Amino acid sequence: MSDFVVSARKYRPQTFDTVVGQNTITETLKNAIKNEHLAQAFLFCGSRGVGKTTTARILAKTLNCFNRTEQIEACDTCDSCVSFNTGSSLNIYELDAASNNSVDDIRNLIDQVRIAPQLGDHKVYIIDEVHMLSTSAFNAFLKTLEEPPKHAIFILATTEKHKIIPTILSRCQIFDFQRIKIKDIANHIAVIAEKEGITADPEALFLIAQKADGALRDALSIFDQIVTFSGNNIAYQDVVKNLNILDYDYFFKFIEFACNEDIPTSLVLFNEIVEKGFDIHNFLVGLSEHLRNLLLCKDQKSAQLIEVGDLVQQKYQEQAQLLSQQFILRALHTLNKADVEYKAAKNQRLLVEVALMQLCSLKSEGEKKNP
Repeated sequence: MSDFVVSARKYRPQTFDTVVGQNTITETLKNAIKNEHLAQAFLFCGSRGVGKTTTARILAKTLNCFNRTEQIEACDTCDSCVSFNTGSSLNIYELDAASNNSVDDIRNLIDQVRIAPQLGDHKVYIIDEVHMLSTSAFNAFLKTLEEPPKHAIFILATTEKHKIIPTILSRCQIFDFQRIKIKDIANHIAVIAEKEGITADPEALFLIAQKADGALRDALSIFDQIVTFSGNNIAYQDVVKNLNILDYDYFFKFIEFACNEDIPTSLVLFNEIVEKGFDIHNFLVGLSEHLRNLLLCKDQKSAQLIEVGDLVQQKYQEQAQLLSQQFILRALHTLNKADVEYKAAKNQRLLVEVALMQLCSLKSEGEKKNP
């Protein structure tokens, strides 16, 4: 039997300091433990893969640790930490509300809440996907959440805060987890790759991070997939090929053709993209994003908003210098118009081709207006 463990589980953060991209939240929780200003009910909100359940487990582990460090982290050696790490702790109860959302499930939990902890000071109840609880289950939970025993702490996690009834929200201390920045995800994967003895192009890791869309768990799943595909040496082209992503180079070429007013070559390259099976609308959105990045590169203040690797950033800077701001804005307007009309168009390929022809004509049209 294989000993392989997916990276998302193998490198799951075990301390507050190892949680990626949520420094404000982890510092607040550490200060609450240090100053003994703990709420008895927390609500962790945010999109998938941003560390809600992981942070809840770390909070539960740290609360019951007998020998917390000066940095307010669990020691990992006391009886409470060892029982947590081995999955045998009786002080931490996890409930998946997606599959246990009835009144009876909540009543069983309430019955357990009355029992004091055998080891440590707190019993922590983590309820994941809490928005999935039925209305009657929420109502059964209200009284306990409002007046819990001193030893009980509830940590509710959800991806859809708007589905939780106001009476529950008013009883919780709410923490909104932000989407993890692309740079933070890429840096975290780079550390894991080094630990695993894997060499990876920085641009390849940035591409994986972009594809994950702010979810670290998704990024690590993609990373495992790429490692399976390419072995211990991850190249940029391996990621592009495996994830079926349009390479940056395509977009740089299209803008180059637009500057040179080269309609035929632009249409031939677009045909190549279509024949490779890429979605036409995704191409349209990607080209618009490319122009947006070029516009940001026109000023050093806004250039830092582009989340790409250093090499690609340099290419953006170089191409941005060749274009006027007026040209980029008109090109964006052309592509945005095509994007709006795309869904209703009967011949969607022709719509995009016309937009590309218009891009290749913008320069001469601008010269006619400003002789």
